Amino acid sequence: MMELKEYMFSELYEMSSGISSTKEQAGHGAPFASFSTVFNNYVLPDELPDLMDTSEREQITYSIKKGDILITRTSETLDELAMSSVALKDYPKATYSGFVKRLRPLQTDVTYDKFMAFYLRSPYFRKIVDNNTNMTLRASFNEDIFSYITILLPEYSVQKKIGDFLFTVFEKIQNNNELIEKLEQQAQVMYDYWFSQFDFPNEQGLPYRTNGGEMEWNNLIRREIPKGWKVSTLDACGEFKNGINYEKDYIGNTCAKIVNVRNISNTSYFIMAHDLDDIYLDKEEVDKYVIEENDILIARSSIPGATRLMYSGFENCIYCGFVIRYRVYKKELKNYLFYKCKEAENTLKVQSGGTILKNVSQDTLKPVNVILPNDDEVITSFNQKIDVLFGKIDELNLESHKLQYLLDYLTPLLVNGQVILDK
Repeated sequence: MMELKEYMFSELYEMSSGISSTKEQAGHGAPFASFSTVFNNYVLPDELPDLMDTSEREQITYSIKKGDILITRTSETLDELAMSSVALKDYPKATYSGFVKRLRPLQTDVTYDKFMAFYLRSPYFRKIVDNNTNMTLRASFNEDIFSYITILLPEYSVQKKIGDFLFTVFEKIQNNNELIEKLEQQAQVMYDYWFSQFDFPNEQGLPYRTNGGEMEWNNLIRREIPKGWKVSTLDACGEFKNGINYEKDYIGNTCAKIVNVRNISNTSYFIMAHDLDDIYLDKEEVDKYVIEENDILIARSSIPGATRLMYSGFENCIYCGFVIRYRVYKKELKNYLFYKCKEAENTLKVQSGGTILKNVSQDTLKPVNVILPNDDEVITSFNQKIDVLFGKIDELNLESHKLQYLLDYLTPLLVNGQVILDK
């Protein structure tokens, strides 16, 4: 066990409130750290995603500098209170939300910024917050609570070693996520290029439409499509089936993994096998809703129309009643129809009349038009290229999962002194 020293949190940092802004200020101007950005990030992103129109004086008063800790000050629940994000650099002209507090270090040799990023998100500190916060109508992290908190820290050199190690793992996960996003964008661009612009490779390997490929008008969808291609529907290309409805308290004789809407919202392309909950139902019920690899899942509500692919690593897995399963008849069309469903995801977000779509049903999806190539070689070539990208995305997702598990496992042990890093 390493030696830990007790400090009053308020002796190490000075607390300041955030800016009170108006709707008119939002969306333009200088960088801005919102509640959402702080809540969702251990460390502040290199580039803050939001903007706020602020004065020079406000930018000085509500500045964000290296070593600052931004911490959420209010929440409906204790679990979401005092979630922190640490600045690892200065953010010129940036300000931060009024729903956030800023803790600015009063010292330079007691706390290390990267260590604090993980320390403040650890179960140990979360327990401190829970023990020192009273719930009224809303949980609130204020100066009084801040003044009560004591924290146990190792010496600065040890913090630096721990913080740098944990940040290296964290940074690898972030880099993987950025690469996954680029691969997804690359795959999406390829789909659009081939099947929206119809510039798939012709017999000479050149873009079909750009190089004079024959097109013909289709009255059903009121646009030109490659000559010989036909228009079908999602219903004609596969089977839709709603998921299982069950009593939460019921315990059956068979354990299965279940895909909930949460699992769909947690990803952008593939359902992650490691992220699924266990459920116990009768075997005959489980068998009715077992998902096969390459099934397409579509959220009915919460994030209506959101489309994900069952890619790999699934056994005895079912899906809930808030999800629709789409099973393609011809497996070679799976990748293409996955993108067609994702294309529909965007158009289904708004109903006619401009009202927000709250639910998606089979009746909404079945009539969606699908343009089918007359040449199997087009789909075969598309699959060969897309499968390479999908394979890389899957590998990176799996690696990130393992790294995240390592990070979650080691963080509390390291910050509490239960595990010591070798010199």
